[in-house]
Amino acid sequence: MVNSIVQYAIPMAAALLIAAFYLGLPALKSCPLPAPGKQKNHWRLDALLMALITGVYAAAAFHDLGDTTAPQSFVPMAGREAVFTLSEHPAELMLYTGVGMGGYRLEITEDGENYAPLTEDFTQDHVAVLKWHSIPLASEGEGACSVKIACTNGEPWLGEVVFRDSAGRVIPAESADAVLCDEQALCPAAYSIDNSTYFDEIYHARTAWEHLHGVWPYEISHPPLGKLILSLGIQLFGMTPFGWRFSGTLFGVLMLPVMYLFLKKLFGGSAVPALGTLVFAADFMHFVQTRIATIDTYGVFFILLMYYFMYIWLSEDRLWALALAGIAFGLGAASKWICIYAGAGLGVLWLVHWGMQFAREGKAAFSRFAKNAVFCMLFFIAIPGLIYYLSYLPYGEARGAAVFTRAYWDIVWENQHYMFSYHSSLVATHPYASKWYQWLLDIRPILYYMESGAGGERIRISAFVNPLLCWGGLLALFVLLYMALFRRDRRAGFLLIGFLAQLLPWVFIDRLTFAYHYFPSAVFLVLALGYVFALMREGRRNWLVYATGFTLACMLTFVLFYPELSAHPIEPGFADRMLRWLPTWPLVRLLL
Repeated sequence: MVNSIVQYAIPMAAALLIAAFYLGLPALKSCPLPAPGKQKNHWRLDALLMALITGVYAAAAFHDLGDTTAPQSFVPMAGREAVFTLSEHPAELMLYTGVGMGGYRLEITEDGENYAPLTEDFTQDHVAVLKWHSIPLASEGEGACSVKIACTNGEPWLGEVVFRDSAGRVIPAESADAVLCDEQALCPAAYSIDNSTYFDEIYHARTAWEHLHGVWPYEISHPPLGKLILSLGIQLFGMTPFGWRFSGTLFGVLMLPVMYLFLKKLFGGSAVPALGTLVFAADFMHFVQTRIATIDTYGVFFILLMYYFMYIWLSEDRLWALALAGIAFGLGAASKWICIYAGAGLGVLWLVHWGMQFAREGKAAFSRFAKNAVFCMLFFIAIPGLIYYLSYLPYGEARGAAVFTRAYWDIVWENQHYMFSYHSSLVATHPYASKWYQWLLDIRPILYYMESGAGGERIRISAFVNPLLCWGGLLALFVLLYMALFRRDRRAGFLLIGFLAQLLPWVFIDRLTFAYHYFPSAVFLVLALGYVFALMREGRRNWLVYATGFTLACMLTFVLFYPELSAHPIEPGFADRMLRWLPTWPLVRLLL
């Protein structure tokens, strides 16, 4: 009974906090939002605040990101076998698998001629790549022996083979395939996300490696650029968990100064940009999604950039900003198709802008419209198209097709057909799948990783929006709607169109979807809250108390959930009492 009261008291307290925050919002009829230029600019203070917020967040994001060492040499095992000479019979085999799929037969001999099965055949399927695998061995005897690992099918790559005795000690191994036992000291005690891939890293991290080595990629359901950006971290830090997660984490860090500048451009001053950026830094989805080696981060980063530059053009008529918005669109579309949805939102904003120009000036605006349309055809069609086309260079290299040849064009075109067919006809189920209307209220998080510790602790990584941002930001959207419709506020309309461009496409998509598809929309929740902060600034003397209080609450919520977001052990009772705010959130006892 007490546990139930505590469990539901927390979300109730969160709802009351959000309600108290909105009490600080002045009457909307009497508070139009003035131009940001009326706010004093203190650029030194802005630079200090940006550096401080970004630096602290970067320290948290890169902390415990993953091992910086892992086997780097891989052997293609198709049609091959490797024999290892040992001084004693092993009790455990640790395999570090590379890319590719296939099967292995494991056999043992004491006389070098008569081999017997050592254990069941091991299958390296698509979920087994770039991971350490512990295989118990039912070997009898104590003396010297030899173990054979033979590839039975497929084209798997193998990284390292480590034999252990019953006490967990490494048994030195000799083999003609020395590359398979040259990094024995890197073998961990057991699999964990610190030393292996998890969730969709099995697709994107391996594809990044394949691009670097001229291998035809396994994952071709998204455009290549995101994996190419991901591969930069691998080139810097090796094919290690830290290496394949580095680029995404860096782009997550870089989102913070962009968010600050965006809020600054929208609302002026220093307090609103700083508070809004802190809310963004405390978002669960932003933190978790940028620390896993998937490609969503790059799409969201370029969405943020393209809307930032588009707003500069709309508010200041800076043609260079429109060009940069188009380039950001091209880079984003070549990373993930979610940016095409965002680009449609930019198209709506562009049409609304020129519709207003024609309403104000009539035919006199036609000449400027025509020139701008040609400009946009260059920077939103031609250049993005070229970026998209060139992003397929690794595909061409793997097939020996030069750029601007028919063979290369066929590769690009066939992949577009495959991607569309794959996403439009995907039929699958998942225990943590969710629909767009569930994202609005944080109803169903997705679990990326889960295990139990030695003492029964819960070790998980969950991806969902910070509940205070999710629920408070949803209310802020209604404020935007009111201000856009009844106060004719262009900034409110701009942000509302940006949010809807990310969400509405998912309303009409029937395929399997997850909470992380709300990530681009969550960016606009932050901007919407920034709008509410700015309204408070204009209508309340003590507005900073309300805005700072809400921001601190978001940050404290992040601290509370940090173990849930970073795979740190949590006592199960505490997890269910304090971290399960809604009955639709997963229970720990379902997992252990």
